[in-house]
Amino acid sequence: MPDNTKKLSEIKLGQKTSIDVDAGNKNIVLAGGCFWGTEEFLRRLPGVINTYTAYANGNTLSPTYEDVCSGETLHAEAVYVEYNPEIIDLAHLLYYFFKSFDPRELDKQGNDFGKQYRNGIYYLDEEDLDTINFVVEMIQEKYQEPLATEVLPLDNLSKAEEFHQDYLIKNPLGYCHVDFRNLPDAGASMKGDKFE
Repeated sequence: MPDNTKKLSEIKLGQKTSIDVDAGNKNIVLAGGCFWGTEEFLRRLPGVINTYTAYANGNTLSPTYEDVCSGETLHAEAVYVEYNPEIIDLAHLLYYFFKSFDPRELDKQGNDFGKQYRNGIYYLDEEDLDTINFVVEMIQEKYQEPLATEVLPLDNLSKAEEFHQDYLIKNPLGYCHVDFRNLPDAGASMKGDKFE
């Protein structure tokens, strides 16, 4: 197995931002519009161990929410995900992630417009790329229009302010573009070749 330490060391991290995982777990960063709903959707998936909202792949570290909303920092509102691949494999994690937003929308989801609401998959391990491409192609087959989802290595990540962490747990009636009816049914397969 290739050593990914050098790649991980090249990722720039903002203040109070960690990408460490427990032994055996894996991580990825996903953007699907407003990060409040995306975080809550992903948090509810079996095998997801930890999530936090963050700003990804912009041109500064540790921006404020106001900086990101200005459009000048070019960050995506994103969610850091640590997951246990023995419970949910990357293909199933991404398959359900794609059910949380419209992957054809460019720089918007729901009522939100702007570069920070783009959708993307930001990987930390190049070995994940084959699986990512497999799922993107599987999702593309469902649409005539091309997907707007960007697939890039994670360049930088800055944890969002505490106000944005677990937002829908703290504010159950808060705004959300995500349809939680798209979560898997109890007992659904989270590994292997079967989807749904």
